[in-house]
Amino acid sequence: MDHAAVLRDAILGKLKTGEWRQGHRIATERQLSESFGIGRSTVRRVLAQLKVAGVITQTVGSGTYVSEAFDPATLGEGTPSGLASVSGSVSPAELMEARLAIEPSIVEMIIRNASQNDFAKMAQCCDKAEAAASMEEFEIWDGQLHATIALAAHNSLVTNIFQLINQARAQDDWGALKRHSLSTERRLSYQIEHRQIVGALTDRDLVRATACVRDHLLHVRRNLLGS
Repeated sequence: MDHAAVLRDAILGKLKTGEWRQGHRIATERQLSESFGIGRSTVRRVLAQLKVAGVITQTVGSGTYVSEAFDPATLGEGTPSGLASVSGSVSPAELMEARLAIEPSIVEMIIRNASQNDFAKMAQCCDKAEAAASMEEFEIWDGQLHATIALAAHNSLVTNIFQLINQARAQDDWGALKRHSLSTERRLSYQIEHRQIVGALTDRDLVRATACVRDHLLHVRRNLLGS
């Protein structure tokens, strides 16, 4: 069972029926974890995806809320508009293969379309990842950084593709493999690589940014899969 999909669909279902409206305060991570019988790391990943999609907002010390800017009309029949869905289980090897094919290829689009605000959000994700108190929290901000970079392309198809990627990252197989492979040393190296990627994108340096993205993904794949 894809526990992340169950939680995500439950939240979107309440929005679709109107039970939850703009400004509604959503249950805490602990409450959602207990209610759905899933780990808090999975809850955090789902909430991070919904935040990137503009469905929710999160305020430290206050809680998680349905975004005031969220339009319930975007929720139609089946899969909600703007929120793609992963069907079945995606293996870590398949995920990395897809990321290596997609992420370096959109760098040119990002450099052409990104705003200074986009670059500031990328830097903020780096700040949050570096300040993370746990490996699980680091992984959430790692995923959000890559999603934020994808959003900077300002292309709806690319956004949907990366929503699928983040959903795959929320699956149990990926989480278990990442926890097993992520050491303090590797986390530090990833943080350095993230800063290099964001720096190259901010400088709008196509060659350097493309190389940084590809080298980072190859490094992650070696650490995860040994190849």
